Amino acid sequence: MLPWKRVFRPLAALLLTTAVTVVPAATAQAGSAPSRGWNDYSCKPSAAHPRPVVLVHGTFANSVDNWLGLAPYLVKRDYCVYSLDYGQLPGVPLFHALGPIDKSAEQLRTFVDKVLAATGTAETDLVGHSQGGLMPRHYLKFLGGAAKVNALVGIAPNNHGTTLGGLANLLPYFPGAGDLLSKATPALADQTPGSAFLTRLNAGGDTVPGVQYTVIATKYDQVVTPYRSQYLDGPNVRNVLVQDLCAVDLSEHAGLGLFNRIAFHEVTNALDPAHATPTTCLS
Repeated sequence: MLPWKRVFRPLAALLLTTAVTVVPAATAQAGSAPSRGWNDYSCKPSAAHPRPVVLVHGTFANSVDNWLGLAPYLVKRDYCVYSLDYGQLPGVPLFHALGPIDKSAEQLRTFVDKVLAATGTAETDLVGHSQGGLMPRHYLKFLGGAAKVNALVGIAPNNHGTTLGGLANLLPYFPGAGDLLSKATPALADQTPGSAFLTRLNAGGDTVPGVQYTVIATKYDQVVTPYRSQYLDGPNVRNVLVQDLCAVDLSEHAGLGLFNRIAFHEVTNALDPAHATPTTCLS
């Protein structure tokens, strides 16, 4: 076996093991979602917030752990909030968003239809972290989602792929490494710059008409690199850098989605722009 294969073959297992060490406390709370007020299919959107909010987790995350901060934050502000698991691989519990991203978008389509039927609404708003901010764009562009979505808010989304701090740039130097990565964790391969998935998604423009886009980024992101690759271009886009709102904020990729109050406040501003308020370090 070539030496480089000994590095890339266990890549997915290594990343999964790392994830286990990072979020063990969160996974213990996985059963708490209903009691914290989200994924309540009896919830009816209010006049103030007439659209349900669907939360879309990131790579190696799931429908609960990713949202233990933001979901209760939104529920407390009278939103009907829902979250889904997607991109599951056989034999890999808890850690999702690893399967082909176009197939994950099909799961999102099914889930959105379920939420709209339960709430009796015609449109939803989507909020995603990391891959969860990227994957819905496939749904919007290719699967009819634009007719059912008012706004997409991406927290640290990898809209144009990520070099993973330069690691992805090394793949061309190891023949067959890209194919190996595609077979082990297709979503990671889809998120590398220049992938067939990203090339098709971004061809002809980043956005589709009728949907409002917000990107919330941090310059200290160590996962989606370079961080400006998160930004979208289009007339219906607002790109936000948290350090422009609070210069001393040091949040990185995971922290921005898990517990950053500045990001949370910007999410509510994006969901209800008519009542947006200034975001500061004290938000």
